[in-house]
Amino acid sequence: MFDVGWQEILVIGIVALIVVGPKELPTLLRTIGKYLGVVKRQASEFRAQFDEAMRESELDQLKKDVENIKADAENTFRDVERSVDSEFGSMKRELDDTAQGIGGTHHPDAHDANGLPFPVDEAATGITSDAPAARGVGAAAIAAAAAAAPPVTAPAATKADPAVPAPANVGA
Repeated sequence: MFDVGWQEILVIGIVALIVVGPKELPTLLRTIGKYLGVVKRQASEFRAQFDEAMRESELDQLKKDVENIKADAENTFRDVERSVDSEFGSMKRELDDTAQGIGGTHHPDAHDANGLPFPVDEAATGITSDAPAARGVGAAAIAAAAAAAPPVTAPAATKADPAVPAPANVGA
């Protein structure tokens, strides 16, 4: 700030001694010291308030930055949620369209619970057979298989199984 060396201080001291005199010099130096202390305290308080204002402005800036980051993250999460919802919606529509397209028709290679193929609906599937006789083959094969199968009968009544006790007369 001020560039005052020891030579300048010596000159100021000699001038003060001549002007004020040796009797009042200690009182003058005490008064100057007191005022320098007051000036230093005010400078210190000003510096502390200035530093406090700087910290508050930095904290305000950090707070704004954190709020901006939070808002950006929320927007990103909303965008991700919207895109996931739209993807699931499109997949659901595709599955619904596929299910409606299938309707009551069956795949030509599909079989029922007995392993017999389902009859082919040519209008719904668009699959046609080249041979006219081949169209009725499925029904004819089913009829032939049913005719060739042995009849299903209940087991003949035999003697009572000794391992199973006969029911007792309840009402007797």
